[in-house]
Amino acid sequence: MNLPSPGIIWASLPVPALLVTPDNRIDEINPAAELFLNTSARSLRGLPVLDVLAVDAPLDEGFARVRANQAALFINEVDVTSGEKPPVQCTIQVAPIQDAPDTLLLLISPRELADRLGRGTGVKAAARSAIGMAEMLAHEIKNPLAGISGAAQLLSMNLSAEDRELTDLIVEETRRVVKLLEQVEQFGNTRPPERQPVNLHDVLDRARRLALVGFGSHMSFVEDYDPSLPPAWADPDQLQQVFLNLLKNASEAAPQGGTIRLRSFYDHGLRLRRADGSGAALPLNVEIIDDGPGIPPHIAGEVFEPFVSGRTNGTGLGLALVSKIISDHDGWIALDSVPGRTVFRISLPMVPKERRIG
Repeated sequence: MNLPSPGIIWASLPVPALLVTPDNRIDEINPAAELFLNTSARSLRGLPVLDVLAVDAPLDEGFARVRANQAALFINEVDVTSGEKPPVQCTIQVAPIQDAPDTLLLLISPRELADRLGRGTGVKAAARSAIGMAEMLAHEIKNPLAGISGAAQLLSMNLSAEDRELTDLIVEETRRVVKLLEQVEQFGNTRPPERQPVNLHDVLDRARRLALVGFGSHMSFVEDYDPSLPPAWADPDQLQQVFLNLLKNASEAAPQGGTIRLRSFYDHGLRLRRADGSGAALPLNVEIIDDGPGIPPHIAGEVFEPFVSGRTNGTGLGLALVSKIISDHDGWIALDSVPGRTVFRISLPMVPKERRIG
């Protein structure tokens, strides 16, 4: 079979793609990127990437991580702005180029093409409607399921052991469906975070203890905390849900056991870059690192999307909920995964000055 040349493949990529030099300048862009940026490749060559793109994420810091780890980085649901165009919500992928030290491939996958073409916010409204419908259906379906489960339990009282296996199966399966519906309801919950000063280590430790007595009992945990880390401005209950979901994800990926490392650190240089040129500091960082098999490459860029899962029986809602909660906290989450090392990194704001005591 005659394969097309690299040039043809580059020109045929359906998403905007940029080659980034070791000093974070644009080396080349494909035709989809020319359309997205509304300018020619010739006029952009040599310009700093961050002078051309306003990305609602610390992209320069992401470049450094990809070069250091030589592994792809995925940043989900960030606003990307170029020139005078309105922001477009995108997923960004940054990957190292083989045999080209420190040269990177930057892929930009717009999430709302209708917005990009100036046709309003119909896609976003449709998504909200779908979530609302799913939440309503979940609520309505749970009631008859409770009746089915109760009836099966009553029937089992007068059945033989062999027949009770069937009623036990009914009860077990209805409970499983109810659990899934509760996840759908939780994902559709639009309650804003009830923010307060939060000690991240306390929340991490509580999540770790819960994991150890449940789904993570077969895992080893290593704590690598920065003891000087100041409080975060967050909802402690929602953050605990985030950490539990990530710990469960790591534990289920390694059924034979493994190690989960909980790391916290302060990065005063980490800022989100807004379209208007302003920045929002996200100095508080938590990483959950496991030594499992890694995220399958074909879904790594979509793991934060609802109903995307790498497991046969996975619901695909856990990481979507994580992404939603962190976004509601004005934070940032990124994934860095290769076989033997998967890192979920969460960056959060500090307590605002006007809310600090003393």
